[in-house]
Amino acid sequence: MAILPIITVPDPILKTVSAPVEVVDDDLRALMDDMLETMYAAPGIGLAAIQVGKPLRLLVMDLAEEDADPDPQYYINPQITWTSDELTTYNEGCLSVPEQYADIDRPSECKLTYLDYDGKEQALHATGLFATCIQHEMDHLNGIVFIDYLSTLKKNMAVRKVKKLVKEG
Repeated sequence: MAILPIITVPDPILKTVSAPVEVVDDDLRALMDDMLETMYAAPGIGLAAIQVGKPLRLLVMDLAEEDADPDPQYYINPQITWTSDELTTYNEGCLSVPEQYADIDRPSECKLTYLDYDGKEQALHATGLFATCIQHEMDHLNGIVFIDYLSTLKKNMAVRKVKKLVKEG
């Protein structure tokens, strides 16, 4: 396994709409394992393939509590099939927008379908932080970063801060 470089704003690749995964094979599983290791090292709770330069409809997450055993989750070609009308606000951050946070409103529940680590079709109903995280990561698959929901002024300030942070190393 390897830790991959995480792409940060304003890199235009983050605006790429990711392509569907055609086949779930050992190469894809190796990429998912590398993504998970990268996410844990960052540290973060979710990572989309585009954030490591791979424009594929693929993401990994782990929402386990700090003291709990890891609970890696893999989502290949995820599709949201339903969202609730009720919204929840979470203070979101992103590995591609380091050290920047903002309150974002998203549906408090969603249903999705996806392929798992072995390529088997799955469906689930997500609530709370899980629903927020899956929607945040799926936005990446469509070329959307959470700061895109902010005003132009706040978004530009966040990008400037990230550029400065990256420049300083």
